[in-house]
Amino acid sequence: MIIEIIILIVVILLVIYAVSLYNSLITLRNRVKNAWSQIDVQLKRRTDLIPNLVETVKGYATHERGVFENVAKARSGLMNATTVKETAEANNVLTDTLKSLFAVAENYPDLKASENFRELQNTLSETEDKIAYSRQFYNDTVLMYNNKVQMFPSNLMANTFHFSEAEFFEVAETEKAVPKVKF
Repeated sequence: MIIEIIILIVVILLVIYAVSLYNSLITLRNRVKNAWSQIDVQLKRRTDLIPNLVETVKGYATHERGVFENVAKARSGLMNATTVKETAEANNVLTDTLKSLFAVAENYPDLKASENFRELQNTLSETEDKIAYSRQFYNDTVLMYNNKVQMFPSNLMANTFHFSEAEFFEVAETEKAVPKVKF
């Protein structure tokens, strides 16, 4: 009788542990989804700002057509990205094209002095900071989730219920290079 009670208690504890483990995997997976949606919100905000920025620059630099076309293509690529990897790559392309847009703006002193341009540039800068923070938060959340999916004994539960690792939002190789400073 006592052995049966001990076995029953052990089984109940194992079931409680399994349920707790499963629920923690669900919680972490949902945190990853939430963190991704925060990045998505900031990227959407950024893509909404770009047409206004391009139109402002166009008013001053009408002969820089190739730059505007590249920005439009990059913006479209970001809006059409569906996976984390595609979004990261499209984001990196857009970042590069925006750098060329700002380089064009440097050649037009009246544009740089324009209140509308400065306001758009500041808003875009704030959005870039929010994207960087959101990316960091997302990657931290992915790390916690992936650790749980990979570590024993939670990996047994993860494999049983088909929890797969999440992708990190990675920076382009060109952005990892140390910039050269010349005086």
